[in-house]
Amino acid sequence: MERKNQGENGGRHGFYRCMIAASTGPETLQYLKLIRGEERGMMPMLVRGSLRLASIPYGLGVCVRNWLFDRDWKSRYAAAVPVISVGNLTLGGTGKTPCVEYLARWFRARDMRVALLSRGYGSAGGGNDEALVLEENLPDVPHLQGHDRAALARIAVTELESEVLILDDGFQHRRLRRDLDLVLVDATCPWGQGYLFPRGLLREPPASLRRADMVLLTRCDQAEDTAVADIRQCIARLAPGVPVMETRHRPASWINASRHTLSLADLAVRPVAGFCGIGNPDAFLRTLEQCGCRVVAWRTFADHHGYTRGDIDDLGRWAAGLPADAGVVTTQKDLVKIRLDRLGGREVWALKIALQVMKGQETLEEKLLGLKIGVGEGRERKSD
Repeated sequence: MERKNQGENGGRHGFYRCMIAASTGPETLQYLKLIRGEERGMMPMLVRGSLRLASIPYGLGVCVRNWLFDRDWKSRYAAAVPVISVGNLTLGGTGKTPCVEYLARWFRARDMRVALLSRGYGSAGGGNDEALVLEENLPDVPHLQGHDRAALARIAVTELESEVLILDDGFQHRRLRRDLDLVLVDATCPWGQGYLFPRGLLREPPASLRRADMVLLTRCDQAEDTAVADIRQCIARLAPGVPVMETRHRPASWINASRHTLSLADLAVRPVAGFCGIGNPDAFLRTLEQCGCRVVAWRTFADHHGYTRGDIDDLGRWAAGLPADAGVVTTQKDLVKIRLDRLGGREVWALKIALQVMKGQETLEEKLLGLKIGVGEGRERKSD
């Protein structure tokens, strides 16, 4: 299988994302191999030691910031309607977008007006890839992006008359109060190699899960049952009493840029070449294999990669060299940016993903219904 990694034009990512995304393919892979301990010898050991030292001031900064928020010494804005935060502990993709879509659909099915709020990492002159996917999949749900999410919340309530706000990637964004804190933990890589950034991929210590109202394990179908059980036990130690639900990212169908669809079985018998620019490309590759795809070539780009004309031309040449019956497959996040039905004469299809709850749905819905009770009652809330 061919594997080629290409780069990202940096400068558009926030602090958390840029560490992974701004360094282009080979550098990113080198960094990940280094922190995983796959690079052996004296020099890699010294570099890991240096990264461990660098994580100390980072960790202190995180702890001080959380301490100030925990004691209400840093002000927080309370919106006039319920706020649900969907976040995680680690850098890279844990599957927040399908979770956000799941929640928005749940409220829309009950005739609630929902708005999505996000920072908008990776956007340039418009919405980023997550926003574009959510816009396509949830055309009746507004998505506001910007640095000041408290201001976005005010706009959503006063101008859009939203009744529920969903804060995307909000666990570390503590300035906006939330009524329900959902934290996603990827069952295939739960603890970011066990270290804080930059020695590992943790954005804050795992003990921060105590702030969560519920933990959602994602990609449980891609992990061994014993591994999932171990993660649950670890969460129970870190955050006693916090409920845990298990989910998977269920492939739903294939979709192209013209909005035509295929069933999953339609590509299962053909060779395919895959490419993506997401936070966890290995998870996408495993999903393709689970769908029965015969992956004959593979390319990855940095998370939130902005495809240039040169990238498209290069992908076209790459696709043209594939077997005559091969197709090209990617993620929906990548497809919304390239907007092409064909590359190098080959069809391009994106895998549409939906969140499926395997365990714990009743508990989640109880919490969501509890929020719904307070909506529309004109409750008075004010910032600290």
